[in-house]
Amino acid sequence: MEENSTKNMLVILPTYNESGNIIKIVDAIQSLNLAISILIVDDNSPDGTGKIADELAKNYKNIFIIHRKKKLGLGSAYVAGFKFGLENNFDYICEMDADFSHD
Repeated sequence: MEENSTKNMLVILPTYNESGNIIKIVDAIQSLNLAISILIVDDNSPDGTGKIADELAKNYKNIFIIHRKKKLGLGSAYVAGFKFGLENNFDYICEMDADFSHD
């Protein structure tokens, strides 16, 4: 894989009550020093994950947020994320959980 191949890559992070993990997972992705954009799809987490995500987006221009009004589930969060990725012309789109269950 060429070095420039990550310039148009999106990682989708669906969240629901991930306030304890969201900063850590974003920092872990950012620490790779690759040109990766992150899309956080939050299902109106009652623990404030969405607000934390908004703060992260203020600090990183490569972080995007979709706030959903209620818990709609993991599958539809991925669909929303892939739709965002396609509409914004990302060449590579992948998904992972915010709880570090994926490497």
